Amino acid sequence: SAHPRYFNQLSTGLDMVGLAADWLTSTANTNMFTYEVAPVFVLLEYVTLKKMREIIGWPEGRGDGIFSPGGAISNMYAMLLARFKMFPEVKEKGMSSVPRLVAFTSEHSHFSIKKGAAALGIGTESVICIKADECGKMIPADLERRILEAKQKGFVPFFVSATAGTTVYGAFDPLIAISDICKKYNIWMHVDGAWGGSLLMSRRHRWKLDGVERANSVTWNPHKMMSVPLQCSALLVREEGLMQNCNQMHACYLFQQDKQYDLSYDTGDKALQCGRHVDIFKLWLMWRAKVEALQGFLHNKNATRTWSKNTKTKFSLEIKLVFIMNYHPHELLPNPPLMRIICTLTAACCQVAPVIKARMMEYGTTMVSYQPQGDKVNFFRMVISNPAATFEDIDFLIEEIERLGHDL
Repeated sequence: SAHPRYFNQLSTGLDMVGLAADWLTSTANTNMFTYEVAPVFVLLEYVTLKKMREIIGWPEGRGDGIFSPGGAISNMYAMLLARFKMFPEVKEKGMSSVPRLVAFTSEHSHFSIKKGAAALGIGTESVICIKADECGKMIPADLERRILEAKQKGFVPFFVSATAGTTVYGAFDPLIAISDICKKYNIWMHVDGAWGGSLLMSRRHRWKLDGVERANSVTWNPHKMMSVPLQCSALLVREEGLMQNCNQMHACYLFQQDKQYDLSYDTGDKALQCGRHVDIFKLWLMWRAKVEALQGFLHNKNATRTWSKNTKTKFSLEIKLVFIMNYHPHELLPNPPLMRIICTLTAACCQVAPVIKARMMEYGTTMVSYQPQGDKVNFFRMVISNPAATFEDIDFLIEEIERLGHDL
């Protein structure tokens, strides 16, 4: 996925500083569950999570957090904490001790919200999908309507997951309006910023996350937009101590209470995992090596949906762009241009993208993803996040789609 013509996933590119950090942590081959076995890495995690909370906007960076094995687990952590906050007895007595819980998320949200509900025993049917507008943003009025419906049925709304950068459209839910609703009905507000959370580093674009400081928890994946090598996902929590109370099991062979140092640095008891990989050093070292670049992250870069065949300018985007493209063979449309960037296709076109993708894989020349969305049949979803990509690489992709689909 480090190749500049790999447009298939959200995590692409290769940062040499991050790679060097990854090599070092693999060489150290240590764990993150206690301070005594990884003192430097534990302290780096502490200061970096605090800095990330400051960037979110929580006063003095107060709160808690942890690095987890990806955004899906971070989102599940948030749901776990929300349930424990409302019904702490569930930790010992299980789901039979609580009423029917319901969670809410956008119809364009990541599948991990439903997966987390399934894993926690809440059930996927208890996740209510809220309508999105034509741009892919959650509609607050529909959220409030569905909350009231759930309460009338005797269900207990406990969790709302807003999305900051949806997987397909890159949409940012209206966080201020959603937070007002969550406050009104006393519901935990989570922001899944796995994709778009890194815009918090941008002076120009962070307005897209206005209201994020009002969230109870935030998922932020530096391994996406910030190009930190996989894996590097943080769950940030506004309430300090909640993770510990929710997850601790007091294993006496690891978390002895009479150690000579501050026991809060034994982070393992607030995690679901026991063994935990050192993910923090990659982000910390990149931050130290590129502090000025990160402070101005995305500041002078504009998202663009155009390209030029003749330019030699390096396509050094620091923001993910999502191009939704459909290829229309001549036979399927009357007098069409060979390529159009649109969001709908006739049913006759639904197999075009899969065939072209299969041919791409056979030739090995480039890679781009496709998918349906709602009533829209398969279209190409081109994600540009690799700073090594150039305009020429984008031109090549367009020409390659045309070449591979010429006989369809």
